[in-house]
Amino acid sequence: MIVMMKKYFSILLFALLAAGSVTAQSLNEGPRPVDEIKKIGDKLIRETPFAYRLILPARNQRFNNLCFVDFGRAFGKGKPAVGYAYTQLTAQKDTLFTIEIAHNDDCRVWCNGKLVYEKNGNKDIAITRDERSMAMPDSFKIQLRKGNNDLLIKSSTSGKEWCVFLQPPSEHDAVINTPQVYPEIGLKNVKNVDASVASLSTWLICGPFEPGITTAHEPENDIRFGAMYPGLSEAVTWTIPKTEVLGDVIGAKAWGTTYQWNYHNGGVAWAMAQLSELTGETKYNRYANDFCDFQMMGMPFVDYQVNKLRAYNSANAMVIDSRLLDFTLAPSMPLIYRLRKEKDFKNEAIYKSYIDKMMEYARSGQIRSPGYTNYTRTTPEVYTVWVDDMFMGIPFLIQAGLYSSDPARRKLFFDDAASQVLDFTKHVYDKDARLFMHANYSNRPSVKLPYWSRANGWAIWAMTEVLMALPENHPKYKPILNLYREFANSLVRYQSPEGFWHNVITRNDSPVETSGTAIFTMAMARGVRMGWLDKKKFTPVVEKGWKAVASEIDDDGTVHKICVGTMCSEDENYYMNRPFYDDDTHGSFAVIFAGIEVQKMLDQQKK
Repeated sequence: MIVMMKKYFSILLFALLAAGSVTAQSLNEGPRPVDEIKKIGDKLIRETPFAYRLILPARNQRFNNLCFVDFGRAFGKGKPAVGYAYTQLTAQKDTLFTIEIAHNDDCRVWCNGKLVYEKNGNKDIAITRDERSMAMPDSFKIQLRKGNNDLLIKSSTSGKEWCVFLQPPSEHDAVINTPQVYPEIGLKNVKNVDASVASLSTWLICGPFEPGITTAHEPENDIRFGAMYPGLSEAVTWTIPKTEVLGDVIGAKAWGTTYQWNYHNGGVAWAMAQLSELTGETKYNRYANDFCDFQMMGMPFVDYQVNKLRAYNSANAMVIDSRLLDFTLAPSMPLIYRLRKEKDFKNEAIYKSYIDKMMEYARSGQIRSPGYTNYTRTTPEVYTVWVDDMFMGIPFLIQAGLYSSDPARRKLFFDDAASQVLDFTKHVYDKDARLFMHANYSNRPSVKLPYWSRANGWAIWAMTEVLMALPENHPKYKPILNLYREFANSLVRYQSPEGFWHNVITRNDSPVETSGTAIFTMAMARGVRMGWLDKKKFTPVVEKGWKAVASEIDDDGTVHKICVGTMCSEDENYYMNRPFYDDDTHGSFAVIFAGIEVQKMLDQQKK
């Protein structure tokens, strides 16, 4: 019996080893990973024009974001005056609703004829950009009845600024709390206002009138269309604010746009530069340079739209004074990478100026957890640590170190990157599960968030960037290597038979997902190539992972099964039900990097 059992296990072991060799052989004999990802690169080149088109601003019917009335652009500035703005809020039910407000000088607001806000004083507009919204200095509550509610604003100017901003509390808070039902805003239900007017503007305005917030002018008591009121220097009537023409990127999609300023589109450019290095084909590097040039040379235009036209959500707006790593350090990767690799190119000075600003931001601009070195956020709670920020910030620190010619400055950036890896781990690494939680609330550290796949990918990606650059004699090299190895071995447990990882790693009933699978595959391929991981154990894991990823690449370069960008939540079902899209660049650039690293691993093993 024992002899038969030994024989059985010998046959089984031989079969498993043979299966492994067949896997390796078939991967080498099939399409090369680099050829698969070139399809993605070629599609990006075909479909990305790197140009602006002129559009009218989109009119959001839901009052779930910032809106404003720019009296100054409509009526002019330079002398004291008063103006009125009118719109309607349409509620599905009776509700108490909060509105945040910012304005210059004196301002009053009425809802259904009742004064709900008043603040006087000769002052400037005080708005600060938060991570994903604009922070307003004041707020007020209004009781909305079911149906249409009139909202009237009276704004005064001393002659300098003249604008009123309104917004509800940030919608991002609603993702993790009870979702709020936002009213509609606009003129579509206003009697005697044609739909063509409502399509152009959310507001009607009237003015300018004689200055003085306490002086009641006719629109305050009687809103009449087709009538004239005695104004500041001539008779005035209701009209719409100046309609601006904005520049928007061509062909952009909500998920899958290839050149809006954010980390995953910057990641695409970073990936394309390295694809060019691997293949020797300059067209991929040209794409990367075009992305960088488009952003850097377009900054004056973007700044005009953001700061002059108040179009805070316009195309590429986050390149201007953002306070979030997603829009600062991470999308700057192709810029600093180009500065490292290429000398004396056109517009190099603009790149250097921007990267100098980002390097300073990396050192002192981004908030950090009190008592720790790691980056943190104010969203959704102050000092929330997101595992995403391991990727959003740490690879830039490594690139900044490599870019620095001063050894002391290089050491400063490398030390920061190494310390952050270990401090992030103290917040978001679950030592029992040996997986990363999506985030951790510093004020509620016992709350465990789900193990979202791509978030775990950001963690292991950041570790590999540090390990590739950090000297092996660095005091934190070995602890990071040990963490990387422990985590990689933990991930192997959750790879599906087809080679994927699930969107919620620990839930087999969660859909399999491409971007997380690509990042894990990439990070393990690096580990095999760099000698951090056991070659015999991890080569089959990498090969199986790449086969899964490659199965989602079409011949035209389309990539499938990519989870959209995701806020953090304590609710696991939130992650279970996230929508998937084709060509979301969160996945595109991860897949390109995976193909690069798997190809490098295979090429090394052939030698």
